[in-house]
Amino acid sequence: MDEYLMRPGALPTWRQRTALRLLNLIGWQFRFKPLPGPHGIVVVYPHTSNMDFFVGLLAKWVVGLQFRWLAKESLFRGPMGALMRYWGGVSVDRSAPQGSIGRLASDMHASEWFWLAITPEGTRGYRPYWKSGFYRIAMAAEVPVLLVSLDYSKKVIDVTRTMMMSGDESADIAAIARTYEGVQGRFPKDAAPIRLAPNPPAGENPDNPRQQA
Repeated sequence: MDEYLMRPGALPTWRQRTALRLLNLIGWQFRFKPLPGPHGIVVVYPHTSNMDFFVGLLAKWVVGLQFRWLAKESLFRGPMGALMRYWGGVSVDRSAPQGSIGRLASDMHASEWFWLAITPEGTRGYRPYWKSGFYRIAMAAEVPVLLVSLDYSKKVIDVTRTMMMSGDESADIAAIARTYEGVQGRFPKDAAPIRLAPNPPAGENPDNPRQQA
């Protein structure tokens, strides 16, 4: 028996049970292990389809925990800003990534609960590498990284594997790649290879879309 496989009858609330039954109804199984603490980064991979959002939303309701996510700063202006924050949105200034990383690390530890979800591919279409923001934030905040997989080949959502980043970037990324070995997105050809972009020339930031060709 899989000790991490979630079953509706074991969940405490009607909403959680309903969300899991809906996932099961469309063919998905959900594996979950309690998170190792109140702060961390959630990496979601692969992200190749709009369907990922709906599957991920049901999974979030099953867990019953608040996860935050990043959005550009301009979306938080005016009345919409309050709604974005209520939904778990966190503003980020893409023109000053290093400052944003430090602020996020500080905000994380100032909060009682702060798990930040990131799709390191940054897009549903193919790109040749992952964005490095998740790694920089995890290192700055010294928090674990939860490696969530949406495996369409097996119809399994896995939320059981966490890692601490060591600072040895090559070794850490290689370990992450091993964790995701065999996992397939809805459109496998669109999944980015698990590697970070090469170091850019001075003054450029590979994670800033405005500076990409």
